[in-house]
Amino acid sequence: MKNSKQPNPRRQNSLFRAALLFLCVMTMPVVTHADGFKDTKGKYLDVMQEGKARLRYMYEFDNSTKDKALETYKVFYHVMDETGEDTLTKGAGHKYTHHRGIFLGWNKLTHNGQLSDLWHMGGGAVQKHNKILAQEADKAKSVLSTQIDWFMTGGETQCIEEIRTVTVYHTDDAHLLMDFESKLKAIEGDVTLAGDPEHAGFQYRPHQDVFENKSAKYLFNQAGIDPKKDKDLPWVAETYDLRGQKYTVQHMNHSDNPKDTLYSAYRDYGRFGCFVETEIKQGETLTLRYRIRITLAEVPSVDEMNTRYSQFIKIANH
Repeated sequence: MKNSKQPNPRRQNSLFRAALLFLCVMTMPVVTHADGFKDTKGKYLDVMQEGKARLRYMYEFDNSTKDKALETYKVFYHVMDETGEDTLTKGAGHKYTHHRGIFLGWNKLTHNGQLSDLWHMGGGAVQKHNKILAQEADKAKSVLSTQIDWFMTGGETQCIEEIRTVTVYHTDDAHLLMDFESKLKAIEGDVTLAGDPEHAGFQYRPHQDVFENKSAKYLFNQAGIDPKKDKDLPWVAETYDLRGQKYTVQHMNHSDNPKDTLYSAYRDYGRFGCFVETEIKQGETLTLRYRIRITLAEVPSVDEMNTRYSQFIKIANH
């Protein structure tokens, strides 16, 4: 009589569960430094794509010396180049040290009757990183939310609590596709945001080399646009040359943002962006939404950039 072994149901279940777990692990998205975040503690946090830094959140604050205070008085974002090692944007120093990468501010901010300059950051005014609220990444996008506290001249009185969220999409058709959402809450009094398009708003400043080569040129959504007069433009784009490469930056202004927005888009060194004057009542929150899209080499057509703007509005409204 042959000795035939009967299958062990318990062992079979264990093998099945092990195989199922292996399959799940192999097929689930893995978020690492290659497509997530990399933090250099106390200095900056990189949003990574394919193992390279693509966007760098500059959050250091250090007022131990006058020089360090000037270097770190506002948070901003550097756009990194194709290698992930060098920047496409300007940091502290050089001409107009307050122009830094992708940044937000107003040179005439009034809080409880006191006027402060949250653009040049004069007299000890600061935009200070408070904390990271969320870091989420998958194969489609990386999302970073932070709290940034705005302090008036002297650095003691807080006027705004900002919740800022940037979403960087992982896409093959742009070097950078970034949504920027700012929720500005007035603290301990009403806040008025004012100034002018040259010294206020949501702005982009290219690398210092563009200041030297004066290569910045501007494109608009249709012919005949005068950015000094025409308000509420959906987008403005600039091109500039840097280290042998041509870049196009499309700056998009969401249609739900406050009206009467004006673009500053004529400086040959490339600082450009949009400005609006508005008021935030105590305890209330103003939401601003923008998109930055950066491409290399061939300049997109106006029709393409109009289509990209429509896509932004559709996504943002969902």
